[in-house]
Amino acid sequence: MRSRTFGGTARAVPVVGQGTWHLDQADPAAAIATLRAGLKAGMTHIDTAEMYGEAEPLVGAAIAGRRDAVFLVSKVVPGNASRAGVVAACERSLKRLGTDRLDAYLLHWPGRHPLAETIAGFDALRQAGKILSWGVSNFDVADLDAALAIAGPGQIACNQVLYHLQERAIEHAVLPWCQRNGVALVGYSPFGSGDFPDPRSPGGRVLARIAEAHGTTSRAVAVAFLTRAEGSFTIPKTARPERARENAAAGAITLSPEDLAALDAAFPRGPRPRSLPML
Repeated sequence: MRSRTFGGTARAVPVVGQGTWHLDQADPAAAIATLRAGLKAGMTHIDTAEMYGEAEPLVGAAIAGRRDAVFLVSKVVPGNASRAGVVAACERSLKRLGTDRLDAYLLHWPGRHPLAETIAGFDALRQAGKILSWGVSNFDVADLDAALAIAGPGQIACNQVLYHLQERAIEHAVLPWCQRNGVALVGYSPFGSGDFPDPRSPGGRVLARIAEAHGTTSRAVAVAFLTRAEGSFTIPKTARPERARENAAAGAITLSPEDLAALDAAFPRGPRPRSLPML
C-alpha cells in the first residue's frame, strides 16, 4: 500500500482508505468484520460522518483496541456548523466512535452558517485536542478560496469530493487548486455509487484488458487510476471483507503511461461543469 502525506498534517496516510456511507445498511457483524479486514490489509484511513446513520458506532466497534493505528475522519453537517454547533456535534461523534479525538474533522458541504464560524469551531476543537486537523468536503474552487482567506495557508487538511472514472470534473480546477495549496484531495464513491462501467462497454473492456495485464480486477485498476495524482486519496466503501482486501491491494498497483493514456481516452474528463458534482 502506497502512503502519502495528508495535506499539511505531516501524517503519512494510505492512498486507499475505507468509506462508510450506507455501511449501516449491512449486517453489523459483517460491517465490523469488513472494516477490521481493511485495517489488517493496510487501509487505516477510515472516513465516516454524523449523517451516516449508525455508521459511527460500527466504526467505533471496529477500531476498539486499535485506535492509535487508525487515521479517523468524521464530518459535521452544515446545519450544525455554527461555532458552538461544531463543538457539540464533534462531542457527539466522539462519543459514538468511542474515542477522545479525530485525526480530521470536515464540514460536509457548504451551508448557511458563516464559514468563519465553522472554522472558529474547528480551531476551538483543535486547541482542546479533540481534533488534530480539519478540512472540507464538496468544496469548489470559490469555496476553497474563501476558506483559505479565513484560515490562512496550511490549515485546510483536505477536500473530499465525488471522483470516479465517469465523473472527473474535479481534475479541471479543484485538484490543481489542492495540489498548489498543499491540500489532500480525497475522492469518494470511486466506483460510481452503483454506476461502475459495464464489462461489455468499451470502457469496461479497456479496464478488463489492463486488469488482466496486472493480474488484478477492473475495480482495482480504477482505484489505481484515481490515486495516480500526487496528493490524491480515495475511500471506497464495502461490506465484504474480500472486497476490502481487493481495494487495499489496489493501493500497490502502478499503472504504466500506456495504461493511463488508455484509461484517459476511455473515460475522458469532459468539459468543466458550472458547478461541482456531488452526491
